[in-house]
Amino acid sequence: MRARTLLPAALAAAVLTVAGCGTGDGDASGAGTASSQTSSPASEPARSPAPSGGGESGAAGAEVPEALRFTATTVDGKPFDARTLAGKPTVLWFWAPWCPKCKAQAAETAKVAADYAGKAHVVGVAGLDKNAAMKDFVSETGTDGFPHLSDEKGEVWQQFRVTEQSRYVILDKDGRTVHEGVLPGGEGLSEKVAGLVG
Repeated sequence: MRARTLLPAALAAAVLTVAGCGTGDGDASGAGTASSQTSSPASEPARSPAPSGGGESGAAGAEVPEALRFTATTVDGKPFDARTLAGKPTVLWFWAPWCPKCKAQAAETAKVAADYAGKAHVVGVAGLDKNAAMKDFVSETGTDGFPHLSDEKGEVWQQFRVTEQSRYVILDKDGRTVHEGVLPGGEGLSEKVAGLVG
C-alpha cells in the first residue's frame, strides 16, 4: 500500500509547488507542470484503465469501468457512488476553494454541466481544504447545478493521480481518460465534451 503513504506527502508537495494555483495549461501528458515531472507514481498523469469485464453494472445497465468504482461524500454530506456515472462521458473537475484559477473555471464548468445534462456527467472534486470552505465555494460560484465531492483526505485525487488544483480529468463513456490537464477559464471544455457525446 505504498500509494497510501505517499498521499500526505504528495498533497503537501502539491500545495507547496502550486501556491500560485496551478501551473501551465497542461495537457494529457502533464507537460509543463513541476509536479508531473517527478517519477513518483502519485504524480503521474491519470490513466484510467479500460473496463475490466468484471460484469459490474451501473446506471442504465452500463458496465462499470475500474475508474468509476469508488464512493465518496458530497460537500452537502450525501453519499455518492461513481458507478452511477457509467455509460456516459464524465468530467471530473479537481478544485480547491482558495484557488483563483478554479474560480475562473467555475462559470464555464457550470455551463457545460447544464448544456450536456443527460448526455454527460460533470462532477466537482474539491480538495486541499475543509468541507465548510468547499460549500462556500459552491455557493459563491453558482456551481450547485452538479455534484461536488468533499475529498478532504485526497482519496479521489490520489486515485486519478491529481496533484494540483484547477485540473480536469475527462473520461469517455467507457471510463478511459481522454484528457487530463488545466483548461484556463474552462476554455475548450465544451468542445472536448461535445466530441464525446456527438
